[in-house]
Parts: sequence; C-alpha cells; structure tokens
Amino acid sequence: MRRLLVANRGEIALRIFRACREEGVETVAVAAPDDRGALHTESADSLVEISSYLDPAEHVRAARESGADAVHPGYGFLSESAELAEAVLEGGLTWVGPPPAALRAGGDKLAAKETARAAGVPVLPSGTPEEIGFPLLVKAAAGGGGRGMRVVRRPEELDEALAAARREAAAAFGDDSVFCERYLERPRHVEIQLLADRHGNVVALGERDCSIQRRHQKVLEEAPSPALDPELRERMGDAAIAFARAIGYESAGTAEFVLDGRDFWFLELNARIQVEHPVTELVTGVDIVREQLRIASGEALSFLVTNCYLRGHAVEVRLYAEDPQSFLPQAGRLDRLRLPEGIRVDSGVREGDEIGTSYDPMIAKLVAAGDTRGEALDRLARALRETEIAGVTTNLPFLRWLVAHPLVRAGRVTTAFLTENPPLSEHPAATPAEVWSEPWRLNLPAPTLQAAPDVDAAAGGPGSTGGEQSEVVAPMPGTVIRVLVEPGAKVSARQPLVVLEAMKMETPLVSPYEATVRAVRVAEGDRVAGGAVLVELDE
Repeated sequence: MRRLLVANRGEIALRIFRACREEGVETVAVAAPDDRGALHTESADSLVEISSYLDPAEHVRAARESGADAVHPGYGFLSESAELAEAVLEGGLTWVGPPPAALRAGGDKLAAKETARAAGVPVLPSGTPEEIGFPLLVKAAAGGGGRGMRVVRRPEELDEALAAARREAAAAFGDDSVFCERYLERPRHVEIQLLADRHGNVVALGERDCSIQRRHQKVLEEAPSPALDPELRERMGDAAIAFARAIGYESAGTAEFVLDGRDFWFLELNARIQVEHPVTELVTGVDIVREQLRIASGEALSFLVTNCYLRGHAVEVRLYAEDPQSFLPQAGRLDRLRLPEGIRVDSGVREGDEIGTSYDPMIAKLVAAGDTRGEALDRLARALRETEIAGVTTNLPFLRWLVAHPLVRAGRVTTAFLTENPPLSEHPAATPAEVWSEPWRLNLPAPTLQAAPDVDAAAGGPGSTGGEQSEVVAPMPGTVIRVLVEPGAKVSARQPLVVLEAMKMETPLVSPYEATVRAVRVAEGDRVAGGAVLVELDE
C-alpha cells in the first residue's frame, strides 16, 4: 500500500490520515462541491474534487486520477456499501474493509439476525406488529447511526412511524426497507470490537458501553462496561466472534448487543470502524486503523491484538453543534474554538469553520483515560470545563451536566436515561458509593416513558412561551418534508404539524397546546432558515 484515498470527510478522514503517516502511506482527500475548504481537504498529500460522497464511481475515479492504490471508507456515507467495495476491487485497488459478501451478509439486518440465530447467537424477535406486540422498534434494514428508527408504543402510532422511518432510511441509505423488532424499554447497549484477518484470526478487543443515547444515537461511550464481569465479557465476545466467522468477516467491525441483567441479544454488526473506537484503543493500546491497513495488505493481526488485555478505563463524549436540551442540530460559524489539552481530542473542524446542515454536526470527540473509571471521568469533566466555543450553539452544557450526573458517575444508566433524566434537569442527590454495590435497583416507581425529548422540545422551536405562543418556528435550518395540517384545522396539544429534515434526520414539530391553525407559511420541499415561521396558531 503506497497511497490511500479516504472516501470520507471530517474527523474520521483526519484520523485515517494520521495512521497513514505513521505507516509511511501517502494520502488523498476527496471533497464534494459544497465542502471545498474543509479542514480534511488541506490535511492530505493531495485532493480530488468529486460530485458526491455517495457516488462509488466518483471515489474510484478520484483514486485513479490521484494514483491511489487503496481506498478506506471511514464511517457513514458508503462505509458499509458492498457496491463501493466491489467498485474499488474491480478497479484493481485495495479495499480497506470487509469483503463485499460480508458487507451484504451483515448489512441486511434481517438476514444478519437469521445468520446470528443459526450460529447460536441470541437475537430479539422480529416480525409483524401482531407477532411481536408493543412496544416495538421500527428499524431500517440497511440502517445504522440511529437513522430510520422509530419506537412505537401504541398501534395508532404505527403507520406514521413506518412512513417516517422509510423516508429517513431512503434519504440516509438509498434503501427504504424497514422491519419491526421487539423493543426493550431499559436495556444497556453494549458492543464488542472485532478485528479479523484473512488468515482466519478473529479477535474481540473487549467491549464499549454506549447506553446513553439521544435520537437513537450515542452520546457517551466507555470501555470497559461497568455492567460486565469477566464471565459475561467472554460470553458476549464469543457470540460476536461466532457471528463474524459465520459471515466470513475481515477488518474492523462491531457487534452490537442489548443487555438486560445477564441476558443479551445481538442487534447488528456495524461493518466499519466506529466513531467511538478511541476508547477501545486507549484501554488496549491497539491502533485499530493501522490494524485495518495491515489486514487490507494481507498481513495477519499483530501480536498486540492477539495478546491484548484491558487496562484502565476510557470515556468519550461527542461535542456537537446542537441544542443542549432538544438535541436539534444547529448551524453557524465557529467564532471561537478552544479544545482541551491533556486528553485525546479527535476533531475535523477548526476555529472559523462554518457548521452547515448538509453533514453531521459533530465538532470533536473528547476522550479521557485513567487507571480507574472515576479518574477517567474526573479528567473528562476538567477537559469539558476547559473547552470554549462561541458562534454556534453546542451541547457543551449538556455534556458537563451529563458527566457530573450521579447516575452516570455510578455507572447505573440504560438507554432510557435521557428520557427519565431530562437534559440539564436538576441532579438527584448524590448517593454514597456503598449504596451502589451489586445488586442494585432504583427505589423509585418506574417513570412513565415518553417520546424522546427532542420531539417534545421541538414544539414550536426556540423561544416557546407555552399558551402565549402563536407561531411554530423552525428550530434549525432544514427542509420541510411534510406539512400535516391546513388553515382552519383543529389540532390537539403535541399533535405534529410539520416535519423538518436536517442532516438526514427528521424532526416533527408539534403544537404546544390545543389550537386552531391560522396559517401555514411553508410547503413541502421548502428550505427554511432557523427561526423561520412555519405555522401560525390561534388558541
């Protein structure tokens, strides 16, 4: 491998460039027309402009034009595309990723569940709503990253959830296929990092706990999981390896599971490097990207991988341009950006850059490590206090709140954490450490689970004033993809009025109270700025 093209942008492109420099491999960046001048375009040895990040032929053309002999897809975009892998291989180039057949076997979520079941790996039931009952989860068959997913708790919500998931899946993956799966209300989300070479070696590099999520997307990740002991870790690792072997997997990949007590179920295999891979690197000493390059070059896994063990603890949070309470994406210019020192920071932007609506709004990943979990969290808390951002709204206040939360510090969180603990709400009283010894439970009645907080908070956008509000405004720039009411319509409190799309995620904007629609100021397909009036209401 002499020169590698990264078919991606932003933070992951820079991460791969760093690994290539350490291996003595030259790098090629690509840029879509609306991404010229981005930091990654100035960080490689050469640059080729392409028409779209989502066109496999454009990446192959760019590789040939630049003299690259290998392609790394990063994460997102076409990272799990068998079509891109085939186009790269047919072009006589090295593909830094799983074989096309493994991508297809892992990428079809329904087929992957059947493969897992046949390999003896436990899976959640899937089927028709009548077969699995409620609550259920609608999932994109070709999905990932939280896109194309909807929780449905009542039959009357099903049709709209299916339609919304299909639209979101089509926009994100070019495939609107969805399926229904049993939904667990309060599991933990635990994933196993895998590395596999073409010589038959498959290794599990321990786990990451990714239970704290918003919009079905991860917010905080840590390794190892505070919920696992050596016996459970071995069982989950064996299950992940069994699935990887069943599909002939190679390269880096992640088997995702939900965990309830000591029972776990396979969700899917992410056939790519993950956003949260740094926490695994910090507790194993393994450079996962460099291992990907070794595997793609035909080498066996390194001694460090085959003999790795977990030491210490690492925690990662994702710093986003988004509202710290509603999690709605934000746009603007980074007038000031001061990222902390003393911990690992992976970023794809710099001060002065514009955060737009076309791409994921992540600014940086902040990753802290320590000999103990408490030490890692303390370092992360200090780093967040040192971080300074101006010019765009970010989730920095939320991250500071999160890392200081007693339940997070105690390691007692589930995927329902942010539903049960609204962002920036007052922390519960700190509890002495001995109270949290195993076994544990919260001595509180189970709260009534509601929709994810972003949908609720989006009822009219910023500046809501409850019953006095007469306008529903766009909380961020985006495209109107559905108008659900017309003038004169009677609407109930929390009834969806308009669906706004930004960064390939849909956000329903709801009525803040029972009202009559006075006017609708937008049509489907309109692009709107943040703060634009969408619907006017009369009480």
